[in-house]
Amino acid sequence: MIKRLLDSLDSVLLGKHEAVEMLAMALLADGHVLIEDVPGTGKTTLAKALAASIGADFARIQFTPDLLPADVTGGAVFKANIGDFEIRKGPVFTQVLLADEINRASPRTQSALLEAMEERQVSLEGARHKLPELFMVLATENPVEFHGVFPLPEAQMDRFMIRLSLGYPSDETELQILRLHCEGKPLDAVTAVTTPDEILAARRNVAKIHVDESLERYVVSLVQATRVDPSVRLAGSPRAGINLVKMAQASAFVSGRDFVNPDDIQKVFYPVMEHRVFAKESTPGASRVILEQILKQVKIPK
Repeated sequence: MIKRLLDSLDSVLLGKHEAVEMLAMALLADGHVLIEDVPGTGKTTLAKALAASIGADFARIQFTPDLLPADVTGGAVFKANIGDFEIRKGPVFTQVLLADEINRASPRTQSALLEAMEERQVSLEGARHKLPELFMVLATENPVEFHGVFPLPEAQMDRFMIRLSLGYPSDETELQILRLHCEGKPLDAVTAVTTPDEILAARRNVAKIHVDESLERYVVSLVQATRVDPSVRLAGSPRAGINLVKMAQASAFVSGRDFVNPDDIQKVFYPVMEHRVFAKESTPGASRVILEQILKQVKIPK
């Protein structure tokens, strides 16, 4: 099932197998994904392809500066024919939600997603409404240097299990993309290769992947190393360690193993940690340099 899913996503996003694999692992680990890159690199296409490949309900919200929280969650609408208010659920009530260009909306609207992402529920007019068991937010954002964007608050960044960056394709891959799109839209050819129920069953199996105590301590050491580094302004939270373990379990599952090894943790370390650790210096890539040093310094268990 995993191979079919990866093949389906690879057919749409050419030359980005590593990012595709990370996205599939986040799906299996029951996490949300933030995709940051310049426009036109396939962020929205990847999100749509994932929903189509797993046969899930899909909704898209195009975030703009004038978007209101009610446009995301829904709210009460007065119905003249019955003389009363009726709850109208917003697009967040779906299985795969694409929050497109999330950092173009105001912080107030961005925060409307927090309860849905963490609690898997939405409060409307004093009542709680549960979201589907399979619920995943795929948010895309433009780089912070772009005009008309609001940087995501640290608390909201922490809600995303991983952050991906697709980057520009190589010249040969871009040539394949041009030829593929001249023949039609690759996304139109994507069909479901699995079901939401199969994904939920796979998630239960992922949660059973064995993590040795030495590896749990390794994860704790990695996260705590960010808290004692003098060049770090904001260190990794306990949620960072939890997500490291979950993503490592998903990595082992995708590799066909029932146990986690150190390579799994190192493989997912940067996607899980890089958007959670903020350096005191604001230069681009400063957080990555800190994390690279931490990964080299913390002793790997044998």
